[in-house]
Amino acid sequence: MTQSQPTTAPKLEDPKFGFNEYAERLNGRAAMIGFTLTVAIEYFTGQGLLSWLGLQ
Repeated sequence: MTQSQPTTAPKLEDPKFGFNEYAERLNGRAAMIGFTLTVAIEYFTGQGLLSWLGLQ
């Protein structure tokens, strides 16, 4: 007895966690914001980020 194949594939959403395109895009945007803020802090305070945080 042969089984018939489904005519349409189910539409599954990509997970919002793990190594997928959504997570990589979100991580890249967060990194760009962090880098921009670091450069802005160094520019406006006149000292490096480590000095600003009191680590140097």
